[in-house]
Amino acid sequence: MSTLRIVLRKLLWVLPVTFGVVTATFFISRVFIGDPTNLYLPPDATYEVRQAMRARLGLDQPVLLQYVHFLGELLHGNLGTSFATGRDVTADLWDRMPASLEIGLLGIVVALVIGLPAGVLAAVHRDRFLDFLLRGISLAGLALPQFWLGLIVIWIFAVRLGWFPGPQGQLPTGWETPDRITGLVLVDALLRAQWSTFAAAAHQIALPVLVLGATTAAPIARMTRNAMVEALDSDYVRTAVAMGHYGPVIPFKYALRNALLPVVTTLGGTVGFVFSGVILLESIFAWPGMGQYALQSIQSSDYTGLQGFVIYAAILHVLAYVAVDVLYLFIDPRTRS
Repeated sequence: MSTLRIVLRKLLWVLPVTFGVVTATFFISRVFIGDPTNLYLPPDATYEVRQAMRARLGLDQPVLLQYVHFLGELLHGNLGTSFATGRDVTADLWDRMPASLEIGLLGIVVALVIGLPAGVLAAVHRDRFLDFLLRGISLAGLALPQFWLGLIVIWIFAVRLGWFPGPQGQLPTGWETPDRITGLVLVDALLRAQWSTFAAAAHQIALPVLVLGATTAAPIARMTRNAMVEALDSDYVRTAVAMGHYGPVIPFKYALRNALLPVVTTLGGTVGFVFSGVILLESIFAWPGMGQYALQSIQSSDYTGLQGFVIYAAILHVLAYVAVDVLYLFIDPRTRS
């Protein structure tokens, strides 16, 4: 019951943080985003025509009144109507969410498979060749811009070698999407037993997942290495070695669990960033996810769509860090007191 109370107390912090993000997003979007009437009217439209369009869109009211109206709609789960698509923003985000989740889930798996063992091996071989090599690779992963790495990967593997298709989205051009069950193309193709569609989708998603996993693995590997170095110098590890334990059991069983706290913190921020849509990466690979939707909203001055995306991303980040705090309770029993 004490653990449950701690979890509920942490969940309550989601409300004020979300309210602050909603308020800041609403007012900032109206200051820095252009006039959305340009989406509907020609450049030579008269002032009267523009005012009529602003009245139709509800933009002729004072900003504070618009804000109150927006909060009322938000309490009913309504994020407004996109100026660019003419659809409900919630529906737009819901349609694009599976694409971001699909690439995000696979990217996180690849990052963990690469980052955790690399960090452990670097710590075990501290100040030796393997440590310097892995630290150099992880530093390069942090330094190289994700969009640049994506362009290089496309040029090498798609253009020069022809091993993978170019940026065409989740499926090749003209390929029919399987009937939606989960929204995840790979999963839906498996559930529908459409093996050729699954193979085509796997071929399409390979390059973006590779880029996302490689760039995400870099901070995980560095954080794991730093935490493992401290854990391996601890007294309990020396005691375990003195008692005759040796081999992989020391770093992977005894040290890694105690080194997980900073790694989980890093992973929490990474999950929020990845699942909210990697804007430039999705744009490069023509991936129809949340990031591409946000970029299109910025380009078209669609602040209704943009503020819906920001609210979604903010809530996702807050929930990710709440999940990190909850994991702390199970990883480190001292946090329960």
